[in-house]
Amino acid sequence: MSIFTGSCVAIITPFKNNKIDYERFHQLIDWQIENGTDAILVAGTTGETSTLTDPEHLEILQDAGKYINGRVPFIAGTGSNDTAYSVMLSKQAEKAGADAALIINPYYNKSTQRGVIAHIKAIATAINIPVIIYNVPRRTGLNIEVSTIKELSKISNIAAVKEASGDISQITEIARVCGSDIDIYCGNDDHVLPVLAVGGKGIISVSANIIPRDMHDLVATFMEGNIEKSRELQFKTNLINRAMFYETNPIPVKAAMALMGMDTGDMRLPLIEMEDSNKEKLIADLKTYGLI
Repeated sequence: MSIFTGSCVAIITPFKNNKIDYERFHQLIDWQIENGTDAILVAGTTGETSTLTDPEHLEILQDAGKYINGRVPFIAGTGSNDTAYSVMLSKQAEKAGADAALIINPYYNKSTQRGVIAHIKAIATAINIPVIIYNVPRRTGLNIEVSTIKELSKISNIAAVKEASGDISQITEIARVCGSDIDIYCGNDDHVLPVLAVGGKGIISVSANIIPRDMHDLVATFMEGNIEKSRELQFKTNLINRAMFYETNPIPVKAAMALMGMDTGDMRLPLIEMEDSNKEKLIADLKTYGLI
């Protein structure tokens, strides 16, 4: 059984006075569920996980488990370039009630493909919940190759891959080689339809932070067989999908949320406020889309 089918929001982490704003966090979770979001990823890249302290990271996972409370699948971002640390986070996520763990391959201290297998296998075998492999070469500096994913798919609780390489040829090959052994989730909002077309199960989305209903519908209409409507939504949402990467994620999405009246506080350094020229483009796009 798939962890989810549809749109999973990679939810932002709201801050207030440089602390996690749990009141706003709960409001955002409720709003996402009310607007059709099919799963929620907490403490992913969009959640500024790299600047959460260890206690904060554990606390937000525990809080999410309690507050989501089974309403939709809860996926915990527990990846790290330190295998032992990722094992610890993943065990704590499982205790907190996470339905799955999202695990990235090592960044900075990049390993070989054999090292990627050893890293992810060590984490997966330390927990009982499903694992989603996260391939995002732009962040890690290393692509997880198809043969590596095929090898990892043999591990019983490695259930899926979030593919953010942007390489449709590679994603198609994963689908061909792995078949039903592993689910594929799109990691780029502008590629959802092509990934669904080769058998993908959905999207782990940045844009869903501000357009949750449209991202849900994009997948749902495809799964219902209404390819034309799904294609229309892919074309429509691409205005926002591109805007979310005018600068490093999550700078644009947090700026957009503030403009929409959902202020989520300042980001933590090294992320800073959006450049004026890019903010002007973002405002124009949000107006065109009808969000402000």
